[in-house]
This record gives sequence, structure tokens and C-alpha cells, in this order.
Amino acid sequence: MPPVLELRGITKAFPGVLANDHIDLALEQGEIHALLGENGAGKTTLVNILYGLYTPDEGQIMLNGREVQIQDPSDAIDQGIGMVHQHFMLIPVMTVTENVMLGVEPTRNGILLDQAQVAQRIREISQQHGLEVDPETYIEDIPVGVQQRVEIIKVLYRQADTLILDEPTAVLTPQEAEDLFKVLRSLSSQGKSIIFITHKLKEVMALADRITVLRDGRVVGTTTPDETTKVDLAAMMVGREVDLVVRKKPASPDGVVLEVKDLQVLDKRQNLMVNGVSFEVRAGEILGIAGVQGNGQTELVYALTGLQPIIGGEMRILGERVDHATPRQILEKGVAHIPEDRLRHGLVLSFPVHDNLVLCSYYLPPFARGIVTQEESVIATARNLVEQFDVRTPNVFVPTSTLSGGNQQKVIVAREFSRPIKLLIASQPTRGLDVGSIEYIHNRIIEKRDEGTAVLLVSPELDEIIALSDRIAVMYKGEIVDTVPAPGVNKEYLGLLMAGVKPAEAIEVAPPLAEEIEVERVF
Repeated sequence: MPPVLELRGITKAFPGVLANDHIDLALEQGEIHALLGENGAGKTTLVNILYGLYTPDEGQIMLNGREVQIQDPSDAIDQGIGMVHQHFMLIPVMTVTENVMLGVEPTRNGILLDQAQVAQRIREISQQHGLEVDPETYIEDIPVGVQQRVEIIKVLYRQADTLILDEPTAVLTPQEAEDLFKVLRSLSSQGKSIIFITHKLKEVMALADRITVLRDGRVVGTTTPDETTKVDLAAMMVGREVDLVVRKKPASPDGVVLEVKDLQVLDKRQNLMVNGVSFEVRAGEILGIAGVQGNGQTELVYALTGLQPIIGGEMRILGERVDHATPRQILEKGVAHIPEDRLRHGLVLSFPVHDNLVLCSYYLPPFARGIVTQEESVIATARNLVEQFDVRTPNVFVPTSTLSGGNQQKVIVAREFSRPIKLLIASQPTRGLDVGSIEYIHNRIIEKRDEGTAVLLVSPELDEIIALSDRIAVMYKGEIVDTVPAPGVNKEYLGLLMAGVKPAEAIEVAPPLAEEIEVERVF
């Protein structure tokens, strides 16, 4: 019996880049097939070809043993192929029902839209596959994890038998990711075939039936979780051994760089999201803020970087009040910011790479003389940073939107780390990145700490917080419920704090005396 889906010799080139180089891939019925690789390895290009967003230069697409031509997404949908994109294709001001029916609107009497019929079908799909969604809710009012369920429902509503999920956990909390895995296992058990694109080793080991690894646009191997290890997969992805352990010396904190007292911040809907938060970050240490996404971490970072006003409390940088400072004023005090949403707050995607690399200092010498930009200096600096920070780009003149997510993140890191800084605020710095990029950015953050920079690290990934931090503060419902030393910390205790449960006594493990601390880096 032929595979449900087979790709033969798929090749696709863009100016300066061979994205897919004669790729072969087979998908069996009821199989969860993981497509693993670094950012820029060609994973998304391959599935965009399968979904009709790109046309291959060479190769064949076979469905159940026969060749098909997929010219656009409507052809893919007609062939039973559905795709859940990394960045959701939902309209925030419309309801779940309206989003699901968009483009395939049923009518009553050939005139009136039959939303009731669609809502009923959504409830049936939700119940059948464990996708709890209220059809009448507006997209803008539901969390990211539920929005992803809506995307899956959209695909199933169109009767897809083959599902493609592109980096589906990049925007999810660990709890939401586990819920997604349950849904995917249920779909697989009911005969749906799934291509699961990811760069997270622990996900493919836990979920996949088979794993195909891409590197530089080529297939470097296909294996199963039983036949491989995370170490082997990382080496296949990157082409070298990847250190799965964070190694760092014990911190030597110095003076206070960032001081926050009784901070209060509202979100855009005027809800109190940061409620009386107080902490200090010293030079030469990393303070990690742990917590399930949505407990005020985003608003805290926005306030600290001048992106959102505060309604109470104080913020000081090196002793100076910055309660109502603008983002530029804060930046000029030696603050670097790696934002959680690189597309919204980190980059101007339509700008070329060289302009994004000087966004913080384009108006200063040597990049400007008065109001005149010194283009040669900008380009020379950009080329140096691209080489120094290993940004994979054809050149510094291409729009930043053409880079992979990992390389976009490297542009931000290169820009922020290449100027003198006293404080680094890193919010989800490795969100959506591959193993090589994660290793790289982790090492850079530790280097900054060792140089004497104060680091505030915010991440919903508990493993990342434990691996990098010297102290850990846990946020729950806008408050810091406890702060503990990171070396030897008990993960169970942190998990309880993140769930809003604080035991009568802290469950901590005294760290061993050592010149170097080693913590597993969980990908």
C-alpha cells in the first residue's frame, strides 16, 4: 500500500538561497511524522510547497500513489491537506464560528448565512477530538492555546485527512503544548496523518512516530525515537556536537542596577496585571522571572522598557527614577531589550538587515552626521555583526522579513549586545528557536552576566529559567509569590508556586560547592 503522501525530489530555490534540495519524504496513514531542523533548514518552504503557497522548481507530490498538482491552497484543501501556520491566520474581531466558516460560508435558502449550522459542527468536532472551544467567543478574547485549537478546527471542518502543523508550540506554554499533544495523538489514532514541524528535541522524542531531519535544505536522515537520542538528533540538525548542558561559574553580584518597588501596571483593557511587584537585579547576576504566561510578565517587561505606563510604584536604573521615561530614554541609560514578540517590538520587517542592526543608534555617530545617515558606516558595521553573531543571510541588504525566525532573533541579539549595556531585559529570548540558536543565545547571555551586566530573564520555560538564572522569582496573578536561589532549586516547588500553591516551607536543595555549575539545557 503506497504512503498517504510522498514527496519525491522536491527542489526550490530563491535568489541566493537553495531552500530545498531534492527532498524525499513519505507519510503513512495515522502517522505523526516530525520534520526537524534548524531555523532556515528548509522545513517551512517544504510544507508551503505541499500546501500550494510555493510551486516547486523540480519534483513530484504523490497522494495515495498518484501524482497531483497543487497550485494554491484551495488545491491542497481539495486534496484533503490542511495547514496550521506558525502565525495564526485568524481575524481577531470575528467570532470562532465566523473564522471557521470564512471562505466556505453555508447559507439557508441560498441567501442567509447559516452560522448556527457551523457552530453546531464546531461543537461536534470539539467533542470528537477534545478541542474545547466556544463557537460564539471572539478570537481577541481567547488565549493563544485556544486560538490554535480554532486553527485545527478550521482544518478539520474542511475535512482534511493530512494535517501540517508548522512550529505549533512556538507560542504555547508547556501546559498548552501538552494539551496539543493529546489532541494530535487523538487525531492520529483516528487515522489522520500529521506532519509536525519543530526544532524541539523533547517534543519529537515524546510525540513522533518517525523523524526526518533537514539541514541546509537537504534530508540528512530519517529515524524513530527508539533508534536515536537527543544528542544524536542535535548533531544531525546542526552538523556538529551541541552542548546540551549549560555551564556557568557561580555569580558574583555587585551593585544594584535595576530596582523596582511596589510596581502596578494595567493592561490595555484596564485590568491590573502587575500588582505591587518589588525586586532588585544586581550587576553580574541573572534574575529569572518564572511563571505561566499571562500572569503579568508581559506587562512587567513593557513597563520596564517604557512601552506601557505604570499607575503606581517606582522604577530605578542605577539609582535614577525612570517611572515615566520613554523607550529611547531607557535605552540610552544602557538598557538592552530582547522582546518576547520580535515581529512587533524587535524588528521593522520591511527594513533591510543593515538598518535593523542599527535601530538603537542610527541617529548617533558614526551612523549619522547631524541628520545625514552615514550609509557606509552602517553597512560596514552590519557586515561585521552578521559575521560575529552568525546571522545566516545572503547579504545585509535583504528585507529582514526574508530571514528565518532564528536569524531574525540573532539580528536583535547582535544589535542589543553590540553596544555598551548595563542591564539586559530578555523576554523569552529563545522562543521559537532551534537547538543551535538556543545554545548560542544562552551562552551569550551568560557572557554578558560574567562581564558585569545585570540580566532580567523572563521565560515560561521553567527549564530555561533554572539553567540560566542565579535567582528565581515566581509570578502568579501579577504578584511575586517567592524568590529563591537557582542552584539546586527544587523544580516541584517552583511548579507549585507557578500554580499559585505555596507550601508552608520552601522545598529547596542546597547547591554543591563547585567552581562551575552544570544544568541540563532542555530543548
